[in-house]
Amino acid sequence: MADYHVEAEIDSQPSCWRQAAERLPGVREALPRDGERVAVFGCGTSLYMAKAYAALREAKGLGVTDAFAASELPPGREREYDRHVAITRSGTTTEVLRAIERLPETAATTAITAVPDAPIPAGTRTVVLEFADERSVVQTRFATSALALLRASLGDPVPDADATRALGERLTPEWLEAEQITFLGRGWTVGLADEAALKAREAAQLWTESYPAMEYRHGPISIAQPGRLTWMFGPAPDGLAEDVAAAGAAYAASDLDPMAHLIVAQRLAVARARARGLDPDRPRSLTRSVVLP
Repeated sequence: MADYHVEAEIDSQPSCWRQAAERLPGVREALPRDGERVAVFGCGTSLYMAKAYAALREAKGLGVTDAFAASELPPGREREYDRHVAITRSGTTTEVLRAIERLPETAATTAITAVPDAPIPAGTRTVVLEFADERSVVQTRFATSALALLRASLGDPVPDADATRALGERLTPEWLEAEQITFLGRGWTVGLADEAALKAREAAQLWTESYPAMEYRHGPISIAQPGRLTWMFGPAPDGLAEDVAAAGAAYAASDLDPMAHLIVAQRLAVARARARGLDPDRPRSLTRSVVLP
C-alpha cells in the first residue's frame, strides 16, 4: 500500500502540539488577552478550529469571542472587537486576506499560519507554526496545532499523552464499514464534530453530518439505523447512547481529550479512503488553498 503524507502528519501531532505550546511565551502578546472582545475567522478546517476556540474561551469567562467564516465577517461590526484572529495554513486563502484587508488600520489583528513568507497584509501580527505545515491537501496537524496553541493561551494543558494514545486506538469494523457517520459535540467540541465530518467527506467522500449533540434528537436521529454510526466528542447528553442504540446505529465515544479523539476520526477518514482506493492526500476537486481571481 502507498504511504500518504497525511498519515505521517497525523502521527506527528503529539510532537506538534508540544511545540505549539512551547511557542506561547514568544507569541503571547499577539494572542487575545483576558477580557478582550475577539473575532476569530478562517475557512474550512480553520473555521472549525475558530469555532472550537471561540466556544472554549467564552466558556472560561475570558471574554466575548465570535467565530465566523472569513467570507461572512459581518460588515460594519469590525470596531465591536478589540482583536481579530485569522487562522490560515497557507496564508494565501483569498477570503481570509480580503477579510483582513477590510479591517480598520487601527484594528489589532493576528494571523496564525504555517508559512513564514505568507502574503499576510501589512500591519498584521503573524504567528508562524512552520513545523506544522503539511504536504497533504487535507489539513490535520496544522489545524490542531493552532488549536493547541490557542488552548494553551487559555491555560489548558497540552493533551499529548491522549494524542499518543489516540494513534493506537483500534478502528472497529462497525466504524470502518459504516455507510453514514454523524458527528456530535457540545460547546467547544461542536467545532471538532464539524471538522471530523469534513475530514471524512474530503478524504473518503463519505456521507457525514455534524450537529450540536442536543440538536441530534430534533430530527437528525431519524437517519440512524443499522450500518450507520453516531460519534460523540466529549461528554454526551443523558440518554443519547441509549437512543442511538434503540435506532440500531453504532455509537462511538471516548474518555480521550476531545481534540485527541479527533485524531481517531482523522485516522478513520484515511482508512476509509484507502479502502475505497482514494488518495487522501489529493481529494477530488480540492487544492491546498482556495485562491480566487
